[in-house]
Amino acid sequence: MKNFLKYTLAALVGSTIGLTSCSLDEYNPSAGNQTIESFETWKGVATYCYSPLATQLYSVYDFLSLAEGGTDMWLCPSGNRDYAKQLIYYDGLTTNTNASNKVFKQAYATIASCNSVVANADKVQGGTEEEKVKIVAEAKTLRAFYNLLLVTYYGPVTLTKQEVGNINTSPTRNTVEEFYTAIITDLKEAAAVLDNVPVDGNYARVTKKTALGIMARAYAQGAGEGLSEDGKSYWQRAREVAEDMITNASAYNIYLHDNIDDLWAQENNRNNKEALFIASGANTTLSDFKDGNYTKNNLFTYIFCNPNKLNDLYTRSDKTNYYLGRTNNNTFAPSKYSLDVFDPSWDRRWENTFMTAYGMFSMTDPKYQWVGPYNGTCVTITPPMVKKYGLSSKFTGKKIYPYADMTVVEGGAFNQYVPAGIWPKGETSGNREKLVQTKNAYVIDYPVALDDNRFAFVMSKESRTAEEKAQSQYFTINIDDLFGSSEYATEYKTEQFDGTNSYQLYPSLIKFNWCYNGSWGSQVNTKNGEMMIMRTAEIYLIAAEACQQLGDAAAAAKHLEPLRIRATRPGMTTPALGTVTEDVIFDEYAREMAGELNRWALLKRHHAFETRLEKYNKRAAAFFKPDRHYLRPISADFLNQIDNRDEYGDNGYGTTPGKGF
Repeated sequence: MKNFLKYTLAALVGSTIGLTSCSLDEYNPSAGNQTIESFETWKGVATYCYSPLATQLYSVYDFLSLAEGGTDMWLCPSGNRDYAKQLIYYDGLTTNTNASNKVFKQAYATIASCNSVVANADKVQGGTEEEKVKIVAEAKTLRAFYNLLLVTYYGPVTLTKQEVGNINTSPTRNTVEEFYTAIITDLKEAAAVLDNVPVDGNYARVTKKTALGIMARAYAQGAGEGLSEDGKSYWQRAREVAEDMITNASAYNIYLHDNIDDLWAQENNRNNKEALFIASGANTTLSDFKDGNYTKNNLFTYIFCNPNKLNDLYTRSDKTNYYLGRTNNNTFAPSKYSLDVFDPSWDRRWENTFMTAYGMFSMTDPKYQWVGPYNGTCVTITPPMVKKYGLSSKFTGKKIYPYADMTVVEGGAFNQYVPAGIWPKGETSGNREKLVQTKNAYVIDYPVALDDNRFAFVMSKESRTAEEKAQSQYFTINIDDLFGSSEYATEYKTEQFDGTNSYQLYPSLIKFNWCYNGSWGSQVNTKNGEMMIMRTAEIYLIAAEACQQLGDAAAAAKHLEPLRIRATRPGMTTPALGTVTEDVIFDEYAREMAGELNRWALLKRHHAFETRLEKYNKRAAAFFKPDRHYLRPISADFLNQIDNRDEYGDNGYGTTPGKGF
């Protein structure tokens, strides 16, 4: 960066509240009267390198659709079947597709900040040498992360050394091998410097385990490109790094929850012990956020169905749902494969991943009875409802009682809606002393009993006959019946098949919906929990994946077992894995990491789109072109700003004469 490039110190120092009480200060470099040589300004630029993680990549729909869309696991539901079809189905995907365009630009903009930190460290006045060395290591770790994002999704683009304020209008492409060499070099250098204690004791900053985790991920991804290092395949390197992390977990402060319920417990969302790398959301217990200047995560609004589609059974509208939040976008639904891959008879990851039973909520605290008294939140089953939903006539006049009881915590930036507890099955008194506590109010124990009267409707993993459905007073929807459109067998149906609006519903991913003090924003369509960009379970999966690729199925099974054991229901025996094949690896990734923004990368490195899409996402298979779609398109905005767009190419999407490589 040119020595005269300056930043506004007032903007940097003024942003001291940050994203949360424990998260990173949010800095916005711009022209001003303080130079990069100032330690505080330079450190502020380093902090800015984290900015797109919480503000964009892991809080809005764009990167989710890029990283999970177009795979075997996700579809558009019937109500929004063409939403983001470019990325979910490759239908019309081009250089100006908004999500892929944005992610490309966000990565490059932030790499420029990382480059500025690394290149100017020797010029910085103030701070200690230890601080500066660690901050440079942070910047290298983040630069490697963003470069890995670029080469994974966009292929051989430009490995830039440009700093903030500098523009190259005639960029050239680097090879994939050059990208991975630079990524691994950055991570090795960073891991050698970073330790287990983050800078300023701030858990939102990267540490040694972050650098090592990204390194394992990079080796695995590069292995799919056929790369090697010093005579060893990248698969071997991925195995070495992952197994070192597992073997020496305590030395690196690496933790694996021994119970899947604890992993996804609401109280463990912030600073989760299993996290290797997080995007930290705003903690709205702080009144400082009342001005609305905070990151607003709305991912849950896309991945949840709207139960009010059956508004005579589930009467709470999405605008006043102080339990689920406002689930009003409804655009991202699991494929049948995503659901079939689970065996909930033993695997508790099922209900920790998807909500399939939908109950109402009460608010019995006398101070906060906005939804009416306890009985006022009940739904009485009428004769027309019995007929419409295939219920037994014996349930006429019976009530559907609330499942959760909510209360309000005041004193922060906004009212926080938190569970006072769960109403026990069979309890109908409305007596708050009967409430029981749960680790996660969205995790509904499987299976739902036939005589449970706390749910409006239940989506059943096992197909039930009409006679079996009639045994319950809740409406039963067979999950299998939701699939099979007139056009594609793997799609959700697009019209009524049972005389109700059940076709607009789907099992909802609950990993990114939070319901605890500090997670709610100013409106019910915003939640502000923390996203785990990488967690320990992925290291076990990478170790298993690498072992399988290297022909050591027994070692692969050894790495998968801890994940399966911790997910096994109490009193049940973990099923034997058998021989670990590539499909077994795919299935374990699906069970453990559903929706965690890594599926597209996994299928790419195994060159598996053609086979997986044809089986599980036929609509995407119809549009998928192998010579084009193994890379996302180059940003149209970028191409329009450079002088050599025709030479640079667009990755084969037809807006330039060639791919560019």
